[in-house]
Amino acid sequence: MNSKSSVPKTSHNSSRHQSFGRIQEWIQTETGIEGHSEFARFRISVFQEGIIRIQASRFDSFESNPYSVISEPAQVDFSIEQKGNQLEISTTLIALNLDLDNFSISFFDRNGNLLNADDTLGTAWIGSEVTAYKQVQEHERFIGLGEKTGNLDRSGRAYTNWNTDYFGYGIGDDPLYMSIPFYIGVHDKGAYGIYFDNTHKSVFNFGASNNRFVYFSAEDGDLDYYYIFQPSVAEIIKAYTSLTGRMQMPPKWALGFQQCRYSYYPDSEVYTVAQTFRDKKMPADVIYLDIHHMEGYKVFTFDGEKFSDPKAMISRLKEKGFKVVVIMDPGIKTQRDYFPFEEGLEQDLFVKYPDGKIYEGQVWPGWCGFPDFTKAETRTWWAEKMAFYTEAGVDGFWTDMNEPASWGQFTPNLIEFEYEGEKASHRKARNIYGMQMARSAQEGAAFQNPDKRPFVLTRSGFAGIQRFAAAWTGDNVASEEHMLAGIRLVNSLGLSGVSFAGYDVGGFAGESTKSLFARWMSIGAFAPFYRAHSMINSNDAEPWAFGEEVEEISRNYMKLRYRFLPTIYSKFYLSSITGLPISESLAIQYPQDEKIYLTAYQNEYLFCDSLLVAPVESTKEITKVYLPEGDWYYLYTDKKYHGKGTIYKDCPLNYLPVFVKGGQMLTMQSDVEFTGQKTDGVLRIHVYKGEKGSEFLHYEDAGEGLEYLQGDFLKRTISYHPESNSLAFGTAEGSYSSDFKKLKIYFHGFDSASVTVDGALFPLKKEDFAFLERLTEFDPLPENEHPYFEIKDLPYLELDHSLSAFSITGLN
Repeated sequence: MNSKSSVPKTSHNSSRHQSFGRIQEWIQTETGIEGHSEFARFRISVFQEGIIRIQASRFDSFESNPYSVISEPAQVDFSIEQKGNQLEISTTLIALNLDLDNFSISFFDRNGNLLNADDTLGTAWIGSEVTAYKQVQEHERFIGLGEKTGNLDRSGRAYTNWNTDYFGYGIGDDPLYMSIPFYIGVHDKGAYGIYFDNTHKSVFNFGASNNRFVYFSAEDGDLDYYYIFQPSVAEIIKAYTSLTGRMQMPPKWALGFQQCRYSYYPDSEVYTVAQTFRDKKMPADVIYLDIHHMEGYKVFTFDGEKFSDPKAMISRLKEKGFKVVVIMDPGIKTQRDYFPFEEGLEQDLFVKYPDGKIYEGQVWPGWCGFPDFTKAETRTWWAEKMAFYTEAGVDGFWTDMNEPASWGQFTPNLIEFEYEGEKASHRKARNIYGMQMARSAQEGAAFQNPDKRPFVLTRSGFAGIQRFAAAWTGDNVASEEHMLAGIRLVNSLGLSGVSFAGYDVGGFAGESTKSLFARWMSIGAFAPFYRAHSMINSNDAEPWAFGEEVEEISRNYMKLRYRFLPTIYSKFYLSSITGLPISESLAIQYPQDEKIYLTAYQNEYLFCDSLLVAPVESTKEITKVYLPEGDWYYLYTDKKYHGKGTIYKDCPLNYLPVFVKGGQMLTMQSDVEFTGQKTDGVLRIHVYKGEKGSEFLHYEDAGEGLEYLQGDFLKRTISYHPESNSLAFGTAEGSYSSDFKKLKIYFHGFDSASVTVDGALFPLKKEDFAFLERLTEFDPLPENEHPYFEIKDLPYLELDHSLSAFSITGLN
């Protein structure tokens, strides 16, 4: 079969299932094959060695999403072979088998292992709804899908992708604010990923209400998905983010502690909050201005009474080391003397009805028009309007209510968006709207301050949102269950390409108890995005608002967060290069370990590759922790545990169970009050003995500008080799002069009294070391643990950081 047919015929009976049908003709193309049945046409494209794109449509041409996939097909060698009714397309990594009788597709690795296969129902339509039905492989689990509640293993549930404003959502409710139609299947034969590139409302059913298949479907548009195979889950995520992009390196201040409330006003209250952080020696970098900073909730305004001189206020906050982030909602009040509305109306920038009248919905300011962010002119206009904030000194932007939300929560589907010239209804454009608003904010921040890295935080988004913004999990609730659910949400976002994510520490809705807030602050210190936030008409919820004990516990973990900044910043850099998460579900490194999927352990995660965090409710004093394969050191005492087993661990309120993986390294710095403050100039490197070695890429740059893109950075690889009992420091790359002048290398689990540095013998010194400070009156002493959780006689070595490449040997 080697000729292309005319346009396929469209069925007139749209009320029942219509399968793709038998392939009548196909031809080879530069990237794969394409062809048709009587009813529909298809295209199969080899995108990369391990990625194949599948497209099926009932119409003459294929639809596409212009927003998510940013890479082009690579030049890949592949082969095509036909045997009877079977057609095989192969690369060096995968083989696709196409059944020409029913357009049924199976995917194999090059060893012949079946990884994913269509059910015999294959690809089909019911009216405009298109569905791909898939077999379930033996012992298959499903992970990912972005911001979705529920268990780590998605099996047995169905999920809807339809961006929704959901105040106080339940821990099992769906859908929420953000849609990322990408999941990973894991079973005995390996793992694979599927990204469904369709922006309409879609459903992923992983075995809910049936025992025959799993499926993904969209209410309209084409079947358009990317099948991804790599030898590991981590490499699958790398491949997915090679399609949809990776985050830009954020400003360092965005990794510090951030304080928000709905709302801080007037300006005197903002000053008081900032000063209290400094008075109480609690490190913090960011204060947010929520909707009450505006006049009548209108974006691009300041309330003249509450904030009489915003520029002077922000300047004073900067003197204390604080950055200011302002909220921006999309709703533009339809008020004739309100300049942004007049401009938007004159320039035709709002979402409209089919008859040309602008769509209005009610939000905080009242009846509002909504900028059409799927229109390039609107994004440019929004970028220009942001000068209002940047001229006042604002540093970052928080795009909220961008699902888009409106009172009533039922936006009419007939409203129309530009969609980059294609024109689309709300059905197609809704899921992409928040992402395009975040894009507009990022482009606006870059336009207004071209020498600085933008910081944008968003509530809504779609696949690829990581290129434009950090994400937080919306209006959560102050409860133990929500605290743990937020961890799963962030870890699932990490599985789906969104590395920079977090939750409202303490809970947005409701009132946190003292113990809950303390525990949440300790867990939040090990999240990529670390922000406390609470709503109006609730009790104060700053870290000092719950009494002395909670204040001291909060301060301890805030300080620990800032001490770990060299590690965190280095891992953010790696994530910007690889797309791998900073907060990492155990399913990435241990996908075949059945224990990690159990409800008792599914909240555990790796932070910055090395730290295993075992979250636990604040009501518990002892907890079970599952330690995967390998050696693990309790962070606060160096007590060593062998993995692949469960332990019981004391978890008093001031000690969150955290373990360090044997063979890994951590870097630390001295205490600072904010990220821009100078340290004591000593980089503290902690090396943990293990059977398997590792590499740590230490990264530094100026922290806020773009000079690093031209080589003004410092990168240095540190390698631990247990087989040779050595530690190797590579040559530093880049032109940046390090912030550290000395190295202080701590050796955990080693018995060496001395080491050799490039042939010269150095005796090791010893000191007592504590990751957390003792609380003055509230420090319990669990049995069999060192008093105050202090590591005694920890060996260390001091060296000059200016040394070029060198090796340390003699580690035992």
